[in-house]
Amino acid sequence: MMLRRSVLAAGLAAPLVARAQAGWQPTRPLRMIVPFVAGGSTDVAARLVSDQMGEKLGQPVIVENRGGSGGNIGGEMVARAAPDGHTLLMGVTGLLSTNAHIYRSMSFSPARDFAPVGMCYTSDMVIVLPLSLPVRNLGEFIALAKSQPGVISFGSSGHGASTHTAAELFRIAAGIDIQHVPYRGSGGAMNDLIAGNIQMMLVQIAAAVGAVNDRRLRALAVTGPRRHALMPDVPTLAELGLPQATATSWGAVMTTAGTPAPAVARLNDVLREALANPTVAQRMTAAGVDPQSSTPEELATFIRSESEKWGRVVREAHITVD
Repeated sequence: MMLRRSVLAAGLAAPLVARAQAGWQPTRPLRMIVPFVAGGSTDVAARLVSDQMGEKLGQPVIVENRGGSGGNIGGEMVARAAPDGHTLLMGVTGLLSTNAHIYRSMSFSPARDFAPVGMCYTSDMVIVLPLSLPVRNLGEFIALAKSQPGVISFGSSGHGASTHTAAELFRIAAGIDIQHVPYRGSGGAMNDLIAGNIQMMLVQIAAAVGAVNDRRLRALAVTGPRRHALMPDVPTLAELGLPQATATSWGAVMTTAGTPAPAVARLNDVLREALANPTVAQRMTAAGVDPQSSTPEELATFIRSESEKWGRVVREAHITVD
């Protein structure tokens, strides 16, 4: 399913009449659980939309960072919360569509225990290499990897993270044998990549653009469906003959399953209004994420599609976490 990539299209700012008539209003402050530490792009996006949503709802939306276990700790808090619309989750690709395939045991089900509210953002990635690696384009990198099976290593921000699964998708599509080196976050991996200790990484464009512009890293291809404004000269994987490796990480607002439909509808309205705010959109873009809206129904369909896609990758790459 193709979700709208611009939240500034006509009509997004105006709530649907039927939803407005539902009249749900929160009776106390809301919580927005971010299942990661503060400071990342997901956290920034959550804080920007939470501020705007709180103004529209007449109650503050307080962001709480509860990181750990690939997002599962924060996810469990929302899954176990009262289904009254007062507890929200800034869910991401891994937590909502990948973790159920990776973790041998989870205390909740992302498919059953959450109710979709609406899409929030997308974030494309880029394949980057150290300048010390003697290749200048994707074709040369694939040829080098095929000539040295099992020798080239790629880093990720953690086992099962989107930077890992997206790289595995690329590896499978390219038909190459490269070795995964997981890190605790992208920072250490990026430093080792620049130093040449690992030879490749897929990382969010905003995290790599500085090093690419400073000629500390070489960008080979972006993973999204079209070229990105931050790297307009870098081709897409589809342009280079690997459309099956296209991948975009994303964030979406969820709440607890069983939340009444009028509450979900009202939350979706104020989320869409927040995303349509030009200042919010500008600040999200500056943080490296592209504002993206949807209805709850569109989001539910999208998550199912993503879960099927990443489930296949996880099984083929034999990714598991105890």
